[in-house]
Amino acid sequence: MAMLTFERKYRTRGGTLLGGDLFDFWIGPFYVGFFGVTTIFFALLGTALCVWGAAMGEGLAGQTWNLWQISIAPPPLEYGLGLAPMLEGGLWQAITVCAIGAFVSWALRQAEIARKLGMGYHVPVAFGVAILAYITLVVVRPLLLGAWGHGFPYGIISHLDWVSNVGYQYLHFHYNPAHMIAVSFFFTTTFALGLHGSLILSVTNPPKGESIKTSEHENTYFRDTIGYSIGAIGIHRLGLFLALNAGIWSAICIVISGPFWTRGWPEWWAWWLNLPIWS
Repeated sequence: MAMLTFERKYRTRGGTLLGGDLFDFWIGPFYVGFFGVTTIFFALLGTALCVWGAAMGEGLAGQTWNLWQISIAPPPLEYGLGLAPMLEGGLWQAITVCAIGAFVSWALRQAEIARKLGMGYHVPVAFGVAILAYITLVVVRPLLLGAWGHGFPYGIISHLDWVSNVGYQYLHFHYNPAHMIAVSFFFTTTFALGLHGSLILSVTNPPKGESIKTSEHENTYFRDTIGYSIGAIGIHRLGLFLALNAGIWSAICIVISGPFWTRGWPEWWAWWLNLPIWS
């Protein structure tokens, strides 16, 4: 009942970034807003274009309804940064526009909801980092390399093949220092939030007949285990910091591969072997 009471406060006019009262409405329990409408528009149009591409036989797999084989490929490199015919990469370009439109619209809708609730913009900002990583792959890196063909194809198997092929272009992508940092942040994120989630379940699911434990039990557990407890707010701040860095360094690791470093990544570490200390 407390949540229902709060929702009545939440369902008030205002907080919109664009559209004013005209788009300030809900469908059931979901706030829509102007950016909710644009999200739905871009998402439906992009999905329809993917289905049309599968029906027209776009991609190496030809005409197929096998979700693993459907692939919408970017334009060939010879088209450069120009517009390509629809069945020669133009479809990929249109779907990319729809994807960016849907993602950015969703983030702006999140910002409007945050404004209505009177809370910070942590959620839309965090989602913005994920959007940044995607835009880096399909817009920023192709622009720096001079052709939309450097973007990844939209398909499950073809996308995995693209990741593998790009990695082998630089002999061994794991030697990319930014990739090392990104992977470290990914693993540390799962480790830290795994510890946090398991701790919360431990204190809120006591054995039968025992009472639920308190935050003092949580802090004591980690003080005894690793010597320090970062606290309830601290673990969420740390989780956000780790997760955002995982996305940021992922974008950095791919955008420097090609535009700023064209040789094999193992070769980059030659500076370490050339340090005077080894002489």
